[in-house]
Amino acid sequence: MDVKKAQTKAFSNLIASLVLIAFETWAWVQSGKIKVAKNAAVQPSTFPRIMIIGMAVFTAVLLIQSIIKLAAMKPDDPLARRAETLDPFRDKGVAAALFVILLCCAYVWLFKGLGYVVVSFLLSGIIMWLIGLRKPAPLLLISALVPLGMWLVFYKFLSVNIPMGVLQFLRDLVDKL
Repeated sequence: MDVKKAQTKAFSNLIASLVLIAFETWAWVQSGKIKVAKNAAVQPSTFPRIMIIGMAVFTAVLLIQSIIKLAAMKPDDPLARRAETLDPFRDKGVAAALFVILLCCAYVWLFKGLGYVVVSFLLSGIIMWLIGLRKPAPLLLISALVPLGMWLVFYKFLSVNIPMGVLQFLRDLVDKL
């Protein structure tokens, strides 16, 4: 099968890595706009920037691999095959990925009003349901306890003030303890 280089998986990896680099650059600039917390050992922008650096390292690896593969690609190489299309009507995985992206946008939109714990509970519960965790007890416990635990660590131990929204009373309760 003779496939043009621009139709291969290696080329699609190259394009994806360039798009990711643009996104990571945008995210880095946006994280610089986060308010600085006075007297905080860890700034609110620290964790996003650590994540961005981690993503950038893997993106650079993908970019370098793609360039090397495209330069010396052999016909029997798995990355020389034709790249799949991203048709959400034919591929349930693509449809689920697009739905999760939509959920993440809703997460950002609802974050300040509902608060970290509530929005994280909803998002993680829906995503666990999508990946096949259907038992109610583990789904509810994990969805509730992980965001609560993370909020507690960030709020009490790292002095990062995360919006609590409708659960503001929890912050007031923790402050009294």
